[in-house]
Amino acid sequence: MALCSPKFLIFLLLLTAIPIGIILTFEGAHPATHVYHYHSSGWFRECAKWDSRHGRFIVSFFEGGIGQVKLLEKDSDSSPPLEEVMVVKEPNLAGNASLGIVIDPPRNRVLVVNADAIGNRYGALAAYDLSSWNRLFLTQLSGPSDEKSFADDVAVDAEGNAYVTDVKGNKIWKVGVEGELISTIKSPLFSAKEWYKNLVGLNGIVYHPDGFLIVIHTFSGNLLKIDLTKGEEVKMIKVKGSLSFGDGLELVSPTKLVVAAGNPSGRLVESSDGWNTASVVGTFSGPRHRLATAATVKDGKVYLNHIVGMGYPKKKHAIVEAVF
Repeated sequence: MALCSPKFLIFLLLLTAIPIGIILTFEGAHPATHVYHYHSSGWFRECAKWDSRHGRFIVSFFEGGIGQVKLLEKDSDSSPPLEEVMVVKEPNLAGNASLGIVIDPPRNRVLVVNADAIGNRYGALAAYDLSSWNRLFLTQLSGPSDEKSFADDVAVDAEGNAYVTDVKGNKIWKVGVEGELISTIKSPLFSAKEWYKNLVGLNGIVYHPDGFLIVIHTFSGNLLKIDLTKGEEVKMIKVKGSLSFGDGLELVSPTKLVVAAGNPSGRLVESSDGWNTASVVGTFSGPRHRLATAATVKDGKVYLNHIVGMGYPKKKHAIVEAVF
């Protein structure tokens, strides 16, 4: 069949129409759980976190910046999509993606990771006041003269110190409450034995109220505990069940952790011994055509952010309730 013949072009059109048709079918299907849909100007939204004090989701823009998605007074399955409103756009961070975010209620601020997602030559952590959106600090973590890195996700401890994962270099930067770069946490356990599993390394991270961090290594599925009360001691958490391709993390309770993991969208992990060991006790399969990258808790319910928006010119994004 000639590559430029009408028959070949018709065949190619039909071939590409098949996956598009499947996606449209999935998109039009009635969801099994509650979903917050919202319209956006961008295709990619890496992270969404619930800001309970102000009644909104805060979302990060892969093209740089952050936005808010406020809820309607009365929400139902028939409600129209919500609208995303940009609240921060930093000209001096142009060309960098905004990725992981964490809300720090005691200090009424949000922390945002920014990174050069293509060249891996810049990483930074920014903090903004949740009422005024004034920038509180912007701390550079890496630059062109440093080894390549990819700042990705962030957690904050009880004192306001922030911990930012490097998904490429498998390390964690520690940033003080005022924005000072304090140290870099490293460990041989942060890297997988197989080189190819380190292509996407340390990723999602959370702070546990008992004084330690939990972080996931994406391609290996390794879950690690970093005890801040014991000089940043690093231990592998022995997990029964697979956490491969795990991305964003969120604590549901001191003994339960949600892992956003692409598709199936989420996994529920439970520990009864202070996170020395754990088990995957539940999975949630969300929209088949979307990939979950972050988790958050709203009113005791788990919601998963899905990175890719659908539609044109407005892109419709989905924050989906996960029921395990």
